[in-house]
Amino acid sequence: MSGRHPPISPSRAQLNRRAVLLAAGTGALVSACSTASGQPAGKVAVHGDNTSFAEPLSAAGAAMKKVAGLSLVSEVIPSAESFEQVVKSSLRTNRTPDLLKYWSGYRLKDLARTGGIVDLSAVWKRCAARGWVDPALRGAFTHRGRVYGLPMNLAHWVIYYNPRVFKENGLTKPRTWDDFLTACKTLKGAGITPLHAVISGRWPAFIWFQEMLSRQDPRFYLDLMNGRARYTDERAERAMRTISDFADNGWFTSMDVDHNTASASLVHGKLGMMPAGTWMGATITAAGGKFGENVDAFVLPMQNAGSRPSVIFESSAFASSVKGPDRKEAFKAAENWLHPEVARAFADALQDGSPNPKVPPANPVIEGVVRTVRERNFSLLNRFWELGPPELVESTVDDLAGFMLNPSSYRPVLRTMQERADEAWKVWREAEET
Repeated sequence: MSGRHPPISPSRAQLNRRAVLLAAGTGALVSACSTASGQPAGKVAVHGDNTSFAEPLSAAGAAMKKVAGLSLVSEVIPSAESFEQVVKSSLRTNRTPDLLKYWSGYRLKDLARTGGIVDLSAVWKRCAARGWVDPALRGAFTHRGRVYGLPMNLAHWVIYYNPRVFKENGLTKPRTWDDFLTACKTLKGAGITPLHAVISGRWPAFIWFQEMLSRQDPRFYLDLMNGRARYTDERAERAMRTISDFADNGWFTSMDVDHNTASASLVHGKLGMMPAGTWMGATITAAGGKFGENVDAFVLPMQNAGSRPSVIFESSAFASSVKGPDRKEAFKAAENWLHPEVARAFADALQDGSPNPKVPPANPVIEGVVRTVRERNFSLLNRFWELGPPELVESTVDDLAGFMLNPSSYRPVLRTMQERADEAWKVWREAEET
């Protein structure tokens, strides 16, 4: 996968072989977007960068055909960086894609600032009135108070573990921070690597920094990610020190162990725990995992028990372009995207959570996580990748990768990250004023 998107594992891609072939059939990414010339009546193309979304979009399209008379045609461009560039350059033309699978947060704001995507505020309002969308997600899809995308999936960030391994070592699912530390120590003592950490592919470098900040001080996490706090703050340093301590304890895997290898290690009892979005369930089951037997998940307990419980989420945006060749049908598709039948078809095929509360969980792990989040009234924090100016996130991910390779370097790394943040936020705010 590229470094700009949730991972697309080979095993998951194998499950979606048809999607890969479809992507190959579209030819080069530039041709895929720059020749967007419309579909036959009754069909609308959805352009995205993720091959694992192709089959779910096909399933959602079949459901939408029944409720709205429209089919969705997936156009997959398996290069996130180039996809993003081509989308931005084509939005001002009449050859731009009709519908986009995009990112939420600041990346969507960045796109909305071009004026090239449709204001979907009225659609959101109607969906909210019907109970078709979790209202807590609205902020992740807005720019200047208006909604520019609808949530496609709802992944919670959890810690996957193997219940059989835990039981063999006298452990239960951690409910407190001390439980979690005890599990790490016990697994290490049993010769099992406690935690997965990886920087290959670039983007995973932010995972443990995101988790530590949000477990220690979720409010500070949001302030930092939104440019209201500084990387040189003691609270950021504390998060880095915690990660450094984990590394010194020998709790992490080698940094080149990718998610596919880690999934197999988890299933076979060689790895204790793996942080990931709930979309990872498909990869783990492809590696031989069985929900409730050798695969389960929990939200990492709060280190600061006095803070409101929180969980990181990520959700892709379903956006409609202003100048797409089939823009009327594209808008109709957006109006029906969160219909329970459409949302359920998409979530079941993707094996991930749904932003529509009326959709049943796709598997037992997601059911347990969603129940915990609702019963304990967790606050939802958008993922690191979608928070902050995209250029800043890109550079800080590389800084965090350097830190993960040399955990004792956290102080100079934080100073460098703050210098980047000063410049990036200055540019972002100047653009906001124009």
